[in-house]
Amino acid sequence: MAVRLGSSGLQWDAADAPPRLAACVDVVLRGVAQVMFQNNAYTGLLFVAGIFYSAPRLGWAALLGSAVGTAAAAWLGAERAQLRAGLYGFNGALVAIGVLLFLQPDAWGWASALFGAAASSVVTAALTQLLGRWNMPALTAPFVFSTLGMLLASLRLGRLQAGETLPPAALPKAMPVDAAASAATVVHGLLNGIGQVFFQGEVISGGLFVLGLLVASRRAGVAALAGSAVGLLAAWVLGAAEPALRAGLYGFNSVLVAIALATVFLAGDAAAWLYALLASAAAVFVAAALSAAFEPFGLPALTLPFVLVTWTFLFAASQFERLRQPGAG
Repeated sequence: MAVRLGSSGLQWDAADAPPRLAACVDVVLRGVAQVMFQNNAYTGLLFVAGIFYSAPRLGWAALLGSAVGTAAAAWLGAERAQLRAGLYGFNGALVAIGVLLFLQPDAWGWASALFGAAASSVVTAALTQLLGRWNMPALTAPFVFSTLGMLLASLRLGRLQAGETLPPAALPKAMPVDAAASAATVVHGLLNGIGQVFFQGEVISGGLFVLGLLVASRRAGVAALAGSAVGLLAAWVLGAAEPALRAGLYGFNSVLVAIALATVFLAGDAAAWLYALLASAAAVFVAAALSAAFEPFGLPALTLPFVLVTWTFLFAASQFERLRQPGAG
């Protein structure tokens, strides 16, 4: 059989072409899965299911954002292997979700979300070219830059209206220590920390995301849970507010850091795992700092803490003999 379902999704022989619709669905789902570094359409399907469970509008945004980002890159002539793996879809999916979460989801909001998804492919290509000289990945930086650009532009473009979830602009102030936490805080915070990668604060959504990771890679699933746990614990010890802990707001950047360093960019040995968990804890400090820095502008930090921490730890890794690249002897 030339076209078949394989372990990661649709597969076909080089001389054969799959049905166009089936191939498009497969690539779009891989684009959603690549938000957590997984080239697996089944993982993408479970991620989409988790988003739809919590917020159907954002589920459609994820699918359309991945499709538009991939289509824009394909039209511009991006490398076919990268398109096939969903590498031009995941930032588009996140941009579409972010814009429609923080701006009003009217016709102008949807148009801006899809335009931002398409533009994120250009930003992805630009950052890939720029960072490639240092062998650094673009990660979700295209999503961060594109989405923050859209949100800032809405302050000067009258047809783009802020939604209720966009933080109000305010001067940062010191927070009182909040050590209140219960077993429910831990359970909700652990799964919501993974769910918040897609801006979802539902335990079932987080559970579906974990299942999706385990389908593609047990190591990635364990890394996500470990990263969320480290982020939750570090934030609790440092006195973060209980509602933020329960919502997973201090976990999702740590989740992405842990997956990236423990399972993707470094050899997955004990040294890499400890290094990844150290970076996951550092992400809590960076997330708190950027949240305070962005508060006067009324902007969310998004996954910028993950990007900055991962870049920093990857740059540093070359100076440490215990840390090896995947496949290195």
